Amino acid sequence: MEKSNKTNFHLSKTLKSNLITYGIVIAAFLIVQLLINAGQVSSLMKGLLVPLCIYTILAVSLNLTVGILGELSLGHAAFMCVGAFSSSLFSISMLEAIPNSGFRFFLAILIGAAAAAVAGIIIGIPVLRLRGDYLAIVTLAFGEIIKNVVNVIFIGKDSNGLHFSMKNAMALNMEKDGKMILNGAQGITGTPKDSTFFIGVLLILVTLFIVLNLIHSRSGRAIMSVRDNRIAAESIGINITKYKLMAFTISASLAGVAGVLYSHNLSSLTATQKNFGYNQSIMILVFVVLGGIGNIRGSIIAAITLTLLPELLRGLNTYRMLIYALILIFMMIFNWSPKLIDLRKRFFHKNKAEREKV
Repeated sequence: MEKSNKTNFHLSKTLKSNLITYGIVIAAFLIVQLLINAGQVSSLMKGLLVPLCIYTILAVSLNLTVGILGELSLGHAAFMCVGAFSSSLFSISMLEAIPNSGFRFFLAILIGAAAAAVAGIIIGIPVLRLRGDYLAIVTLAFGEIIKNVVNVIFIGKDSNGLHFSMKNAMALNMEKDGKMILNGAQGITGTPKDSTFFIGVLLILVTLFIVLNLIHSRSGRAIMSVRDNRIAAESIGINITKYKLMAFTISASLAGVAGVLYSHNLSSLTATQKNFGYNQSIMILVFVVLGGIGNIRGSIIAAITLTLLPELLRGLNTYRMLIYALILIFMMIFNWSPKLIDLRKRFFHKNKAEREKV
């Protein structure tokens, strides 16, 4: 009976925590919508709304690998790249066949997620046998490989169907009225701009639902047991490879969803170092570390804060990035300094004790 009460209490606490997380996202969306309707949001800030959703999804999905699985991945931008280009290819190819933009975009999201998941499985099977720095180096290499492979692919479409080449556009041998879809390093142009802030928030909620339910499920507990003690987990019969691959694949798939949102928010898409390279992966990792490894709510706050900061400081011109770096260092120290952590705990317990006395 006591065990049953403890289980019910734990489930109630988990449900309450999850609902608070969903509520924060929904409340933020409603507040922004009210500000937009009141004309209080500038055009620059409106342009940042979809990127905020993209980086939030990326931060939450990477936290599944880094925080819950406990493996350091530096190739998260590669899965975003796979989702972005696969969905753009689908949307452009199906413009005439599927005139309904909403249904076409829904299918593009599924295709982007599936393509990124397949990429996650392909890279995960050999790579997840590695640990620590070795895993980080291999995922970093995978990210660079994906980006460079995309830059040498040429795809066109004519009445005979799709044409593929890795030489140049002339090697496609298309008809005169053929349409170029992916033009090597020049990327893709003509992707329908279907991404909106509302869809972005919906995808954040879907991402949170998947990640939070996985964390608190039986599979999630198995994944965390592998993270905490690999030998002990294996000794009680947990299939380490299965659960590591599960977490890595789901994380990659959600990154692919962010890539779909990204590609359908731009008129042209190129696989550059800035968009899908090493720097992008490091930035996503910074969101996770700054928000707290394993802290989903913290990842959301960190992604939003660090995406907005450079734009909010733009008026300071020369000193903008210096102030950004100082704020980043301060926040990192505040979150991870042992003395400050103890100080916050003492302050929290003191306030809690005073409230209980009242």
